[in-house]
Amino acid sequence: MRAARRAAVGAVLVLPWALGPGTARAGAQVYEPLADAVRSALAARIADTAPPERKFDKVEQRVAFVDWLAEMSQRMSAHEPQYRTRVDLLRTLDYECTRAGLDRQLILALIQVESGFRKYAISTAGARGYMQVMPFWTTLIGDGNERSLFDMRTNLRYGCVILRHYLDGEQGDLFRALGRYNGSVGKREYPDAVLSAWRGRWNFLPRIKGPPS
Repeated sequence: MRAARRAAVGAVLVLPWALGPGTARAGAQVYEPLADAVRSALAARIADTAPPERKFDKVEQRVAFVDWLAEMSQRMSAHEPQYRTRVDLLRTLDYECTRAGLDRQLILALIQVESGFRKYAISTAGARGYMQVMPFWTTLIGDGNERSLFDMRTNLRYGCVILRHYLDGEQGDLFRALGRYNGSVGKREYPDAVLSAWRGRWNFLPRIKGPPS
């Protein structure tokens, strides 16, 4: 009975370092004291409960989104075999990236490197979920519910808000912001891995439509 229970837990909580070479380089954001105004602003971004639905002003925008969704779903299939899970993740990722002013392809690359697209991944430092968010953030700017970091939307919300915070703090220096996100600022391995995945596997150019015939 005990062995079966351990096996069941092991099937759910996957440590990123055990995912295979080159699959995940999860680290841990480092706790940094925040000014009250910054903490309040981040908490407000986390607490927004509006439904994650993109609004399109033009038909062309919707068509471009559908093209992107289909292409990214296909690329994700090696990591996640369930179509519905892929689409739900991509729709939520698109919404949270747009909301935070982040490039969608960058966040796909970050998730690949951080967790290998494992929803229940836990790093050796305790970072959780797709974007490997440290639990202390839930107390610092959230409701204190650490388990919610295994919820897809919650995890992406925290991850995008945190990366945006680091980017703003580093005046747009992506290399340093990625290092802070991973808890390895000043070291090249993690930022290089994310940037390589961004330029490689997740590079995407929208389809360009020619003039009507």
